[in-house]
Amino acid sequence: MPQDRYLLRNVLEWPRSAKRLFVVAMDVCMGILAMWLAFSLRLETLHWPEGLQWLVYAMAPVLAFPILVNQGLYRAIFRYTGISALITTGKAVAIYGTVLFAILLSAKWEGVPRSVGILQPLIFLLMVGTSRAMGWHWLKGRPAAAPSRLLIYGAGNAGAQTAAGLGDAHQYLLQGFVDDDAAKAGRSINGTRVYAPHDLPHIIDRLGVTDILLAVPSATRHRRRQIIESLRELPVRIRTLPGLTDLASGRVTITDFQDLDIEDLLGREPVAANPELLRRNLAGQVIMVTGAGGSIGSELCRQIVQAAPARLLLVDHSEYALYAIHHELQALRDQGVHACELVPLLANVVEPRRMADICRAHSPGSIYHAAAYKHVPMVEANAGEGVLNNVFGTLNMVRMALEYGAQHFVLVSTDKAVRPTNIMGASKCVAELVLQAIAASRQPPFGAPAAAPWTCPTRFSMVRFGNVLGSSGSVIPLFRRQIAAGGPVTVTHPEVTRYFMTIPEAAQLVLQAGAMAEGGDLFLLDMGEPIRIVQLARRMVALSGLSVRDVQHPGGDIAIEFTGLRPGEKLYEELLIGDHPLPTAHPRILRAREEHAAWESIQATLEALRKAAVADDTPTIKAMLRQLVPGYQPTSIDGT
Repeated sequence: MPQDRYLLRNVLEWPRSAKRLFVVAMDVCMGILAMWLAFSLRLETLHWPEGLQWLVYAMAPVLAFPILVNQGLYRAIFRYTGISALITTGKAVAIYGTVLFAILLSAKWEGVPRSVGILQPLIFLLMVGTSRAMGWHWLKGRPAAAPSRLLIYGAGNAGAQTAAGLGDAHQYLLQGFVDDDAAKAGRSINGTRVYAPHDLPHIIDRLGVTDILLAVPSATRHRRRQIIESLRELPVRIRTLPGLTDLASGRVTITDFQDLDIEDLLGREPVAANPELLRRNLAGQVIMVTGAGGSIGSELCRQIVQAAPARLLLVDHSEYALYAIHHELQALRDQGVHACELVPLLANVVEPRRMADICRAHSPGSIYHAAAYKHVPMVEANAGEGVLNNVFGTLNMVRMALEYGAQHFVLVSTDKAVRPTNIMGASKCVAELVLQAIAASRQPPFGAPAAAPWTCPTRFSMVRFGNVLGSSGSVIPLFRRQIAAGGPVTVTHPEVTRYFMTIPEAAQLVLQAGAMAEGGDLFLLDMGEPIRIVQLARRMVALSGLSVRDVQHPGGDIAIEFTGLRPGEKLYEELLIGDHPLPTAHPRILRAREEHAAWESIQATLEALRKAAVADDTPTIKAMLRQLVPGYQPTSIDGT
């Protein structure tokens, strides 16, 4: 890296106060130097001050500083100033010179020529003006930081288009292309050389490459993962381009560069969707999504509008979250992407009267219940609210579905409902039990007993899946923030392991499961092997072009710290109680049948749980949850 670029980067990284202090110190030095030159020129000899001359030397910065501050010279930013700043500098020095000359003229100090009051401001003006002009010229047009030295992986159309789109951008300095095609190695594209992948370690070291951009938008997920794995141990940051549809404009800019897709971090192929299943219960229907502003709820809404429903009811008790998803979907409607009527509804699913008014007015045919408190430590610390929302909010929505004729009701559940060790998981398990019990009941659950066996008119189903990458509570955004801040990356335990899926996968699963439901169904996804969280953290550090600092590598960039299991947290999560899940029409979606209690046998315990939740009586809440969920085993903070 050239010396001036290195110096520029260091200066620009200073805090604003340090930069301002540096300029003030420089002006003080120039003021004293200008006074020495003025005396030397006037006396025609190299000058050394004596007597009252020392006072004049001290007077120069004392007089100049408040005047320069008053004229705003220390508020200016060199990179964005020009002739106007030089004029202001001249005005400030002129005021200072007038004051200085007036003092010397009136004081008539022995050994101090009055002409110094004219010479010194002129020299000082020349020095200050020159320093400002040089600073402006030095910074003008330069980047705010040293440019990243970039290799583009992919010498096809997307790679060449990307290189052309860089143009005069200073953020990236293109060093070459990399391509798997051996016939392209050694050749050049518009004067930029193409390298073979096996040369990368040498090329990165020789050219000082800091970033590699994946410009292979048409590559399969499997091939992308192979490329990423081959780059993971190299000391570079891996970036990516959007898909081909985002490149259709024929122009790529640096703003299109982004961190790797969450699917790339997942390390497995996403589950493919069945379009027919996605549309089956949606087209032409009135659909309600609770928790519509959340991570899963908002993605459900995005996918639902693509299936051409007549109306989409967006229900959420967070005003901002509801505004955000409604604004996003309304913008898509204005662009002609969909024609669905959107109805934003501020409401809490726990409030029967409000939800009854909504269901009476709109008569939803399908309800996707995604409203839940899902953060384990937060629910553990607020047990009453967690149970009211997760259990009785669900029970309230079940009642609305039955009373107002919804044909389908899908509950978004979690793997933490399996043998739960925390209140959040136990509350979601109770919500599952409620749906299963009501679906199997032979009597109306909320009305007078029927004379003949009663059949539940609503098809209730539950969808259980693991952690969702990229959601508000996911480790991915947390790890990215921690890596950007220089670490450490915090992991609760070296052995903590989780199943993962992406937000679009989760939403597709929920919609497809609802289409396959027969009543009381529990669906789960064949998610492959679980992933250790520390392994995911290491992968993210490596793909950011950094190294993990540990005992084996004490000089690494980012440390990983283990903070201990949080209250209610397990080392491992499960998706299924028991064995032998049944296949469905989708090859990666399974159907489970688990033991559940009869509706009549759990009503009294549910009422006791409600009273404990209203009173926020945590010990009683846990006791009632133990009665309802036999596998519920609360853990201590250390996970035991």
